[in-house]
Amino acid sequence: MPETLEKLHEKLNAIEEEIEAEWATRRAAMAYRLEHNRVVFEQSAREAQRRARVNLWIFLKRTRPMVVLTSPVIYSLIIPFIVLDIFITIYQAICFPIYRIAKVKRADHIAIDRQHLAYLNALQKLNCVYCGYGNGLLSYVSEVAARTEQFWCPIKHARRLHGQHARYLDFVDYGDPEAFNAQTVRLRNALRQMKDDR
Repeated sequence: MPETLEKLHEKLNAIEEEIEAEWATRRAAMAYRLEHNRVVFEQSAREAQRRARVNLWIFLKRTRPMVVLTSPVIYSLIIPFIVLDIFITIYQAICFPIYRIAKVKRADHIAIDRQHLAYLNALQKLNCVYCGYGNGLLSYVSEVAARTEQFWCPIKHARRLHGQHARYLDFVDYGDPEAFNAQTVRLRNALRQMKDDR
């Protein structure tokens, strides 16, 4: 990787560390901590959250009818989500050991924890569980796909795309056959040297 890109990666890692430190500060300000990946609120914070909860009936009265009518469309996506989850998990279980790619841990991407917030009513909690699963699943799938792409085709695209995965930064430039031939083995070895996220 060119020196400039290495420096940018170092800056990116430093910024990610700053972000994590800021999250720790915010957790303390919101009066909760994580114990074995379980959220524990201070009693005063939990009581304040309960007082802020909007009653389910009032919440539904404030909701526009068209929003209610579209909810079956939103929730119907659970079927393809579950099918995708099953297929990507089977794919990874079968193929990653053969390619010697470290497996992606679902729990690192799917977080179902918002239902513990006392200021949410039952419907809001259900919505948050659904969104946590759906978005987390897509993150999980993206990482499985990113590792697959790094193994088979670690080449950047000709044009800039939005929302590229973090592994994309290390891919070789479009139209550079020497780099592709030289770097593919290195990028595959990097996947093989990772430990399973288990």
